[in-house]
Amino acid sequence: MICAAAGCCLGHSSQSWVLGKRWPWEAQPMVGKRASPVPSFCLQIEQRIEPAKRAAHSVSKRLQACLQGQCGSEMDKRVKKLPLMALSTTMAESFKELDTESSLGRALEMGCCIESSLAKILAEFEIILERDVLQPLNKLSEEELPIILKRKKTLQKLISDWNTIKSRLNQAAKSSSISAGTGAGPGASSAANKLEILKEEEEEVKRKVEQCKDEYMADLYHFSTKEDSYASYFIKLLEIQAQYHRQSLGSLDSALAELKESHSQTDTPVVGYYGVPLETHLKSLGREIALPIEACVMMLLASGMREEGLFRLAAGASVLRKLKSSLASGSNTLEEFYSDPHAVAGALKSYLRELPQPLMTFELYDEWLQVASLKDDESRIQSLRDTCSRLPHESYNNLRYLIKFLAKLAEHQEVNKMTPSNIAIVLGPNLLWSQQSTGDPMQLDLASVSSIQVVSVVEALIQNADTLFPGGRARASPGGVTAQGEGRRKRRGHSFPRGREVGGLHQSASMGSSGEALGSKPLLMASPPFSPPRGRFQCVGHVHAACKQQTQ
Repeated sequence: MICAAAGCCLGHSSQSWVLGKRWPWEAQPMVGKRASPVPSFCLQIEQRIEPAKRAAHSVSKRLQACLQGQCGSEMDKRVKKLPLMALSTTMAESFKELDTESSLGRALEMGCCIESSLAKILAEFEIILERDVLQPLNKLSEEELPIILKRKKTLQKLISDWNTIKSRLNQAAKSSSISAGTGAGPGASSAANKLEILKEEEEEVKRKVEQCKDEYMADLYHFSTKEDSYASYFIKLLEIQAQYHRQSLGSLDSALAELKESHSQTDTPVVGYYGVPLETHLKSLGREIALPIEACVMMLLASGMREEGLFRLAAGASVLRKLKSSLASGSNTLEEFYSDPHAVAGALKSYLRELPQPLMTFELYDEWLQVASLKDDESRIQSLRDTCSRLPHESYNNLRYLIKFLAKLAEHQEVNKMTPSNIAIVLGPNLLWSQQSTGDPMQLDLASVSSIQVVSVVEALIQNADTLFPGGRARASPGGVTAQGEGRRKRRGHSFPRGREVGGLHQSASMGSSGEALGSKPLLMASPPFSPPRGRFQCVGHVHAACKQQTQ
């Protein structure tokens, strides 16, 4: 009877394993390359990886054949091997035999100097080409993209194994049902044992598939964020070639007319999200609230406020990496992370910790610790208010936004077990830390004491959020984006949902200057421009060579 019930139960669950649609490919087994192990919105990214690898390999191979100097050699050795330097040496030997006052001698002397200058320009051009184009292309085709393709093959193999074991599991379930119907005996017991073993194997393979899929999708998101920089290698090639010809022409003009002088240009840095100074991040996107902070808060407000141990329990490393990569890539498919608030909380903590300067700033570190030493509640609140007012505008806005959210989170402490004290313990070290940290035991003891004081300060901020931050309360980024940011967003095809209901909280693209309350009124979130600013890919290392020089 027990075996029969188990077989019946397993038959139902086995059907859900085979026909369920939690995974895009579960309804049909993978055959060759016709089925993809990634969701449809990642297919276009996936399809670009193999062609990108072939392009990088082919171009780097042909480009290396174009170099005239010895690849990888130093400047002096490279210059000596160039045909232009051999021509310059021949001219130098020739004009020494002629009268320096003769027109032929002067022409040879000028030609010697010009060819020597052009040889040095060419040598430096090839060195820059190797450093900025050849080496990155080789690394891209030999290391970075093959890793992604290898992970894809691993995922496909795991999925194939998973389909195989599910098929075996279905067969075992049928056998167990037949054995149970014929009555108890050694055959029924053996079938049941085999069934349990297959179930455990299926769960283990399924776990590996999930982990490998998360890592593969994180690689795809990372590739999408780096695609512009990969394209810049080919743009850089053309920029360097143009710069080389301009510099060569400038050297010729300077030598002939003794007038013209060339100028150098530098690259415009590309601003990122994680690990970027707060002021730089906000200025580049035209925002008041940092994008990772606001996006994570919105997701947690929608589905994580009642989650037990939020910010305390760690998320899976692969899921956290995928979320961070997704945020950085400007993906508009963040809905899948609403079901994993611990990963969202981890991404928020990671952003705060990776800031070059803590949100509560190094400059006010001592003042915050002095506030923690105050015993009188009224004096402490006044000191907290004074210290907050001394924060930079960007830090104040983001700290205010975050503290108001944490105060809202603490209102659900009976369910989520996150009291202001517990929140301060897990988030305090990510909001304020000492600028100097050494391995000296005394310094470690001081750091331990200061950590307790930081927790005390953050706890007080959360407990007195409405008192310290009255009026408009938690303000989101101002409505709309700059024309430049909106243009970038449209070019890249990324957008954050506008005017969408999420967990009962309305997200709008605009708001009044006074802001809105967290929870009691709609929290407003501007559509953030996910695309990073596009820098101009320009050559560096412009070299001015004197036309006339003494040839050794």
